[in-house]
Amino acid sequence: MAEYNRPMYFGPVPDELCSGAHNAVDVCLNIQPGERVALIADQASRGVAASIEQALLERGAEPLPLLIESVTGRPMLAPPAAIISILEACDAGILCVQPQEGELTARMAIVAVVERRRIRYAHMVGVTAEIMQQGMRADYRLVDQLSNELCERMPHARVLRVRTPGGTDFSATFDPSLAWVKTSGIINPRYWSNLPAGEVFTTPASVDGTFVCDGTAGDYFNAKYGTLDETPLVLRISGGRLIEASCARKDLEKDFWDYCHTDQFSDRVGELAFGTNLGLKDMIGILLQDEKVPGVHIAFGDPYGSQTHADWKSRTHVDVLTRGCNVWIDEEQVIAAGQYLLDRFSLASSSLPASPFSS
Repeated sequence: MAEYNRPMYFGPVPDELCSGAHNAVDVCLNIQPGERVALIADQASRGVAASIEQALLERGAEPLPLLIESVTGRPMLAPPAAIISILEACDAGILCVQPQEGELTARMAIVAVVERRRIRYAHMVGVTAEIMQQGMRADYRLVDQLSNELCERMPHARVLRVRTPGGTDFSATFDPSLAWVKTSGIINPRYWSNLPAGEVFTTPASVDGTFVCDGTAGDYFNAKYGTLDETPLVLRISGGRLIEASCARKDLEKDFWDYCHTDQFSDRVGELAFGTNLGLKDMIGILLQDEKVPGVHIAFGDPYGSQTHADWKSRTHVDVLTRGCNVWIDEEQVIAAGQYLLDRFSLASSSLPASPFSS
């Protein structure tokens, strides 16, 4: 068992982050006493990592901590041997990092080790102190219940329709041979998960219409451009492929178009996802949490085929988010103005805690 009084590798622990850290360790990852847990973080995420390190010690686990900048430069173009080594030696793993342009390949390589070893793994890319006090304090058992219901329902759906006040208007159809996957925060060896969690996703057969990204965009776009509510990125999609991108910010427009033409599948919709974190009401401009806000979003590029069973790959993957979703599964509306219509599900509204984060 780990010795709790040993010096903290990542430094002082911010008290306000401890609740979210314990949720990650005790509930989401279900870390057991004596387990060895790889805890990989960058300099910008030290406070979050310190809170998780303490939660691991209080759980009786053995942290295997590593500061990324101590073993490689940034951007990290490939995972160094030290990172691979602790992932090979651990029972579970956590990555806390602020993404930099050009690092997606390295993160995908880390995930490949996790999937090969089938260890419980939390992917906390873009995590902040604010997120630890919001999305990481959700009741993940309720999130898991809603996510399970969507996973059971969507394989039988013919079409999904999404509309927003900002101009998003698209429909999606699905391939019954491709899986619906939940990342509800209850992590198991088969499926790793982003934290904070609350998603149900698949690779759609087709997406057609207009998607207005007036929330956040993924990969390095979030850090570079921030929230896009004032300069929306308007995306035209046909047959599941991006055919046009327009934005008042021409630098963003060009960056996004070029990114989505990195390889032959970079412009293909590889992911369609429901956000299912019932503790969240509004976007805060950080993709890691915003993609879990109730609604529907998509991503261009890699389809996470190891999970959805899609038979194609891409070197890129970029999420795009839209605000205030109205969503219909076939003819039944299940989300209105960005909130689930809970009477369409078995969750009773009385069982849901009031969110302390809504305005």
